[in-house]
Amino acid sequence: MKTRIELNFHRIADDPYYQAEGLFSPPDYTWYGDKEGRALLAFVSLYRTTGRRIPCMETFLPALRERTRGRMALGPIDSDLVREQQLSGHSWLLRGLCEHLEAFGDAESLDAVAALCETLFLPLRGRFAEYPLQHEPGNEGGVVGSEEATCGGWVLSTDVGCAFMCLDGLSHAYKLLRDSRILSLLDEAIGVFRSIDRPARRMQTHCTLSAGRGLVRLWGATGNAAHLAAAEEVLDDYVHRGGMTDTYQNLNWWGRPDTWTEPCAIVDSLMLALELHKATGRPWYRRLAARIWQNGFATAQRPNGGAGTDSVVAPGSPWNDLRMLGYDAFFCCTMRLSEGLAYAAENEALLAPERDGGIVRTERGTYRDGDILYVEPNAPLLPHAEREAAVRIDGRTLYPVVKLYRTTEKIAWAARQQVVFP
Repeated sequence: MKTRIELNFHRIADDPYYQAEGLFSPPDYTWYGDKEGRALLAFVSLYRTTGRRIPCMETFLPALRERTRGRMALGPIDSDLVREQQLSGHSWLLRGLCEHLEAFGDAESLDAVAALCETLFLPLRGRFAEYPLQHEPGNEGGVVGSEEATCGGWVLSTDVGCAFMCLDGLSHAYKLLRDSRILSLLDEAIGVFRSIDRPARRMQTHCTLSAGRGLVRLWGATGNAAHLAAAEEVLDDYVHRGGMTDTYQNLNWWGRPDTWTEPCAIVDSLMLALELHKATGRPWYRRLAARIWQNGFATAQRPNGGAGTDSVVAPGSPWNDLRMLGYDAFFCCTMRLSEGLAYAAENEALLAPERDGGIVRTERGTYRDGDILYVEPNAPLLPHAEREAAVRIDGRTLYPVVKLYRTTEKIAWAARQQVVFP
């Protein structure tokens, strides 16, 4: 754990991209607030785990206030158009500000959270009811989503449904501010969110799981059992309706197994599963979280401390092995990994994997001993695989999923880990 955190700390602390001179995105980047919010969240997460302050954490709030003239919201504010990417990005800005407030108890963060809600989110009351459910999203979208269409006063994204990411940030703001207007907005957005068949609509799993985490937080703040039930629905859909891969990672969109995984969603799934365990006491949620940590995180973190995308190993996918598709999603997942590692460190005892007493072959063609997934790595990975106990079964020498952060960039690119066997 210490090695993982140190690698990620230096990835964030040593790169000018995350520092004052490069922290704010250019005006034409339509994910307003996304990088800035994830960066602040990373700074606070790394402070919690290391006790060290990244200097930009101290200068971020004054710089944001000056840049936005006190509104705390980035990008255009247009009463006629709701940009779902702007809501998604500013959910992360809210999260970063809320975490800063919880870590330091400072009036500046408190004022910033309230100002951002007033400027961008509270004027949306009544607008979620107009979210264009009739729009059929296209089968497109890159690693970075883009604005796809304008429909019914909403500017929609190829990251389908990303507007509902804001259930995460707004629930955190409500927990701290207890503003009934925020709760009213959340109730409206949740009503629409719950009406959507997320897998059928091919929603982005990251935004869906983040919304699920927001629902658990809102249950904790209100005691409303409907929010906890809704969060359980999210995770049940994710696990049982084709959102999760054989390696306990994610499909970036439901129904698109030919795309890629996203470490942001892997972090979300870990946090949602374990928070549901804490809320309900159900052992299954804890075991799922342990499997995500043991296997899903194994290849997501890179040797440079960042995080990147992998192949989707799932029914309908062109891959039956785990391989790296993108080295370092520096604009997104590398920052979010900081929160995932901080959460894992705080809950390390709950994430210990359990074994069932022997490896079994599943109907899907994978090998598993309890929470440990076994794979067959190719030659470049074998010296690293040998650090784990090798097992001989069905004529194959198998190892637990090899952790890529222990390797080099060259080896990581060449790595292939057979997961599904004919």
